Amino acid sequence: MPFRQGSARRRQRTVLLVGSLVVLVALVLAVVLASVLTHRKQEVSSTMMKWKDGGTTKNLQEVILGRCYNYVTARYPELRDKDCLKIWESLKHAFIYKNPCNITSEDYQPLMELVHHPIPCNKSLFWSKTYDLVHRFTKCNQNFLTLEDTLLGYMADGVSWCGDPSAPGINYESCPKRSECENNPMSVFWKTASKMFAELACGVVQVMLNGSFEAGAFRNNSIFGSIEVFNLNPDKVSTVHIWLMQDIGGPRSESCSGPSVAKLKNILEGRNFKNTCEDNYRPVQLLQCVNNPDHTDCRLCTDTAAAP
Repeated sequence: MPFRQGSARRRQRTVLLVGSLVVLVALVLAVVLASVLTHRKQEVSSTMMKWKDGGTTKNLQEVILGRCYNYVTARYPELRDKDCLKIWESLKHAFIYKNPCNITSEDYQPLMELVHHPIPCNKSLFWSKTYDLVHRFTKCNQNFLTLEDTLLGYMADGVSWCGDPSAPGINYESCPKRSECENNPMSVFWKTASKMFAELACGVVQVMLNGSFEAGAFRNNSIFGSIEVFNLNPDKVSTVHIWLMQDIGGPRSESCSGPSVAKLKNILEGRNFKNTCEDNYRPVQLLQCVNNPDHTDCRLCTDTAAAP
């Protein structure tokens, strides 16, 4: 009997010893693996180009696919035949593993063809330096569409991306600013998208400009001033309505009679477009007044003496 008890205790000790060794080996392997992976990550990070702007949006694929599916199923089901997976792959191949300073409009052409859809006449609304206001307006007025209200603009609005020749081909740490290189992925993308948006416009189109912007409401180096206005088709577009919006309470840097607006009118007339200009287009101004209801600019009518 004592022999059996001693043998059992030895077996227990042996099992415990083997178990401890297994755990120890597993821990050593885990530490070594973590060290190798960290080292590899540091190597990849160290070979990535360094830029001054923020990197590619985290989970970019999921963001683009989610927005695409939402647009073609919930917002515009008539576009449900669009292949969101192909759209994502086309976008990715436009920049992945590429030097982010050598992107061309041709890189995005396959994407443009996949997302192309018609814009109803009289609905195109362009803008310059009025991003927040113009999109507040289109959210409550479905009669107008900005580029960011199209499938392409909706997917890309507020996100960013750039590639790198080194693995994994996408730079999540930094991307170049326009001041570092003009032909970067985002600048080329928005120029290409804006050109297509302008080419699709027909009928009467609108542009919302900022009359409180000190450098002038119309600027030749803006996307609208350098690309969109020159890609409107005179055979399809009849009239351009200019809405010159000033901030409630000012500053009032420019009105429809200002020098930069005159420059825009000359360009439009030179391209055979009729045009009109309206200071503080009332439907948009009323939207501004939601945040400034008591300001004098927001009174529905001026005070007048009571009729006798």
